[in-house]
Amino acid sequence: MSGKLPPKPLQDDIPEALRITPSAGSSPRKSSRLRWAVILLGLGAIAPLSLWGFLQVLRPANLASSANSATPQPSISGQPADQVLGHFAYAEAPHSELAPIVADGSLKLRRAAARAFQQMVAAAQADGVSLVPISGFRTIADQNYLFFKVKEEREQTTAKRAEVSAPPGYSEHHTGYAVDIGDGTVPATNLNRDFENTHAFQWLQVHAAGFSFELSFPQGNPQGVSYEPWHWRFVGDRASLETFYKARGHTAQP
Repeated sequence: MSGKLPPKPLQDDIPEALRITPSAGSSPRKSSRLRWAVILLGLGAIAPLSLWGFLQVLRPANLASSANSATPQPSISGQPADQVLGHFAYAEAPHSELAPIVADGSLKLRRAAARAFQQMVAAAQADGVSLVPISGFRTIADQNYLFFKVKEEREQTTAKRAEVSAPPGYSEHHTGYAVDIGDGTVPATNLNRDFENTHAFQWLQVHAAGFSFELSFPQGNPQGVSYEPWHWRFVGDRASLETFYKARGHTAQP
């Protein structure tokens, strides 16, 4: 008799829990049923997790995130969607909300702006200064002529014209809150930079804020519009303040 032990069956090297050989007395059919039972139990555990993941996608916060990712971004030029050549879009003021600021009614502003402007004119007059309104509310049709027709007459490029005049639909004058002011004693300075040397402009620099008016386009303004010492806007109530500052990235003038 040899002293060698018989070879150990290969099956003994496989952990018992991993063997698939059916135990004595079991049939292939029962083994198959057992495997299917294990598979179905696994699927039953995975299904709720998949449903939970799907519901997470439908959460309002996630939907809002998806919606925000689809929000239009600034144009390639870097300007916001509501800005053209440095000018912001403005709706035309309802005519029913306008009031005259001159005797013949040819120039108008929104009612609150008109009252403040007339008070400012009276205060300046008491100081011996003549503030004269040159332009107030303008329709989009008016601005269409001022932008395109004058551009053609002066043979200006669109960009050059936009430095001194807003495209139709993009003028502060549409709002009924903007007014161009001149000095009644030196009309030759009307609508040009020499206006900054007048008593009227010097008076406005000191007193306009007391009547809720501010210079729209000071030197070096972030919109890139040419310096206009004659162009002032009213920001004395909520509606006017929101018109010029809400969601437009504007900063208050110093």
